[in-house]
Amino acid sequence: MTIDRRSALALLGFGAASPATAAAPRGLYAGEARFDHGAASGDPLRDRVILWTRVTPAAATTRPVGVRWDVATDAAFKTIVKQGQATTDASRDYTVKVDVQGLKPGAAYFYRFRQSRGGKAVGPAVVGQTRTLPTGPTADVVLAVVSCTLYPNGYFNAYDAIAKLPRVDAVLHLGDYIYEYGGGPKDYGMNSKVAARRMPDPPHEIVTLADYRRRHALYKTDPGSRAAHARAPWIVVWDDHETANDSWQGGAENHTPATEGDWATRKAAALKAYYEWMPIREPAAGGLKEATWRTFQFGDVASLLMVETRLTARTKQLDYDDDLPIVDGKPDIAAFTAKWRDPTRRMMGEGQEQWLAREVDASMKAGTAWQILGNQVVMARVASPNLKAVMEPAKYDALIAQLPAYAKTRVERGIAMSAYDIPSNLDAWDGYPADRERVYDIFKASKARPIVLSGDSHMFWVNELWDEAGKSRVAAEFGATGVTSPGYGDLMPGAPIGEAFVARNKEVKYSHPSAKGFVLLTLSHGQAKGELVAVSTIVDTNYTTSVLKTFVVTPAEDGGVKAVVEG
Repeated sequence: MTIDRRSALALLGFGAASPATAAAPRGLYAGEARFDHGAASGDPLRDRVILWTRVTPAAATTRPVGVRWDVATDAAFKTIVKQGQATTDASRDYTVKVDVQGLKPGAAYFYRFRQSRGGKAVGPAVVGQTRTLPTGPTADVVLAVVSCTLYPNGYFNAYDAIAKLPRVDAVLHLGDYIYEYGGGPKDYGMNSKVAARRMPDPPHEIVTLADYRRRHALYKTDPGSRAAHARAPWIVVWDDHETANDSWQGGAENHTPATEGDWATRKAAALKAYYEWMPIREPAAGGLKEATWRTFQFGDVASLLMVETRLTARTKQLDYDDDLPIVDGKPDIAAFTAKWRDPTRRMMGEGQEQWLAREVDASMKAGTAWQILGNQVVMARVASPNLKAVMEPAKYDALIAQLPAYAKTRVERGIAMSAYDIPSNLDAWDGYPADRERVYDIFKASKARPIVLSGDSHMFWVNELWDEAGKSRVAAEFGATGVTSPGYGDLMPGAPIGEAFVARNKEVKYSHPSAKGFVLLTLSHGQAKGELVAVSTIVDTNYTTSVLKTFVVTPAEDGGVKAVVEG
């Protein structure tokens, strides 16, 4: 979701490359330490998984801190199958990341971290559960899909609900794990009911490495966050707010070089903190930190292809204020369309595009049931909704009357734009139609059966994705709403925004503009079931969950998918 400064109020240790079993060096910190930020696992493969924690020395020190880790097949740690020592220090912000290898495929494990002093594990342990990926014939896979966690806007109850699921094989976080904004009265989310209890740290917009580290640390103090990270392995990708709003290859909407310095410096700081604080496998030596595209194979059920569409190749977003000419008082749609459809405008570079084509083709040749695209932003064609067309005149007039001037302008502009086949969000795939069509061509060339997973928009979506010619339904899309981040429905409670999106757009089958929660995706041979799970509140931690809707996707005989149906 594109949110600039002007419209913010309107929407309310040790590197993994180091040997995991290396002996702890001498001269370790001898005092006590805590594990205030929990434990996490991520990037599971058939025989390995990343384990993560952060150790906090009780007293200031310049010495490294020793950590002991164990992996067991049982919660009591009676059968330990892997163990080792690691160290960490201020150069990694005292985070620890271990790539544990030699595990069995499709197996559940328990792991723990304890402080190591004098070669012995001491003090209380921080514990988590994880599992490796299955191989060969597999009955089904269960994934929880989340995005957009704005700390001051509410409690991470969706995370807590995921931690309580009877089964979840992996958690997919599709971006905006943190937000960069400050804690001033006009900053994003600071008008929420709980902002006074959930102030950002640091209280200003984050720019430096120390800033990004403190913000990541804050997010991992939320109990729901700690619970979900400890429940299952996470597979993550950043969107824009892990660096700055509406980031692209050469900058960001929320980055001002004159006052915030060099973009490359800020981006490098953000990515360093991200790799320190997230359970993601470190890039290969000499590799680009931005190049996070990677594949996860869930037996013969699903190939999960995680793409990166922000920092490696994205062309700067178009903007209607700057790129839609007004001629004789009317928008020059033809001039805008020529710029919008320029095939040189990219979301992914050629290298990633070639990787995606190879992986999709290999997945199909291996007989995998589904090709899942883990992707940051909505892929469907979504034109602006016409609220006026789906509301009774009196109710529409009453809605407009109670809106502040800036919100009224946005609604009226959206209604005017709904007359044209142009995107409502130029920061999504809709802003890059030529690049989107290249992705669809990859799907069609291999006769793939794709499901696209998306975040960013702070809304639930269920979409059918058609090629430019409108002849092939190439994929289905499930969009995860925000864990806490506000959507359009929070600005206009009760307004039929979702219905307006459906009425205006062929590809949109369902949209919910205000619910908070996650998508629970169950994949099996011949069927993919997406449950849109909502939490009842984010203003306190006493919540319930409900399934708003369930939709089922089935593969088409010659590639693509059949019509999405409500289950």
